[in-house]
Amino acid sequence: MTMDRARFEQGLTYDGYKAQMTRNLDRVEENERRVELRPEDLAAFRGLPRQLNVVVLAEDWCGDVIANLPVLGRLAQESGRLNIRVFLRDQNDDIMQRYLNQGKYKSIPVFVFFDEGFRELGHWIERPASVTELRARRRSDIFAAHPEFGAPDAPVDQLPEDVRGRLQSELQKMRDDTASFANAEVVREIRDLVTRVAA
Repeated sequence: MTMDRARFEQGLTYDGYKAQMTRNLDRVEENERRVELRPEDLAAFRGLPRQLNVVVLAEDWCGDVIANLPVLGRLAQESGRLNIRVFLRDQNDDIMQRYLNQGKYKSIPVFVFFDEGFRELGHWIERPASVTELRARRRSDIFAAHPEFGAPDAPVDQLPEDVRGRLQSELQKMRDDTASFANAEVVREIRDLVTRVAA
């Protein structure tokens, strides 16, 4: 996979990606509204010495894309320093193969940062480890408090429909309750990456 200007321009703009979504657009836009960008974070992005080109791998069914792409989208819109092009993962396997999580998983979103000459500066995959850890703890707490949900690793589709609905509601509430922390962690990790490599 070689990324150059011609290939980059084949990707969708952030708004173009949202326009072609067939599901979860409401959730993406809700998270966009929820993202709180601190002045010092925006200043760091606005202070980048040059605009960065960002290749994103995404699909509209993926929870981590729904959660994290809007964070990048807001950073791009408000800083003017990130030029985003979104590529659908399942139609761009040559790009995906280059950024497998742990060398084997097709985790998304993937954000790959390039300079103006399309020299890769760094990449970011899926979600911050701190968010994974927090949500795993909260998920364990939910299962411990609700024995009717069964074991955390048991197939959800084997639960009675009403119990499955309550479990999904509890898990969604947990994601909503941790969204502010998660968004801040995404901003922190992307800021650390771009300010380190773009100097």
